[in-house]
Amino acid sequence: MVKADLARIVYEAHGGISYREAKDLVETMIERMKSSLVEGDNVKLSGFGSFNLVSRKGRIGRNPQTGAQIELKPSKYVTFRASRIVKF
Repeated sequence: MVKADLARIVYEAHGGISYREAKDLVETMIERMKSSLVEGDNVKLSGFGSFNLVSRKGRIGRNPQTGAQIELKPSKYVTFRASRIVKF
């Protein structure tokens, strides 16, 4: 499923808005979720799941081609955990 599919579903479910408005709504939602994660906030969508920001410590790694040790900097990544409540 891609954003265009989500926009089509929103458009079909809510007959009072145009396809362009549905597309803008989906885009705005996704952009707001991304900016919240960048700010360090977690995003929870009840009945769907949650997106959590996790910090990874810096460590010493190894270049697989040369075997040389390299320093890996601390980083952050996003995880997703599906809701246990399934709504279909």
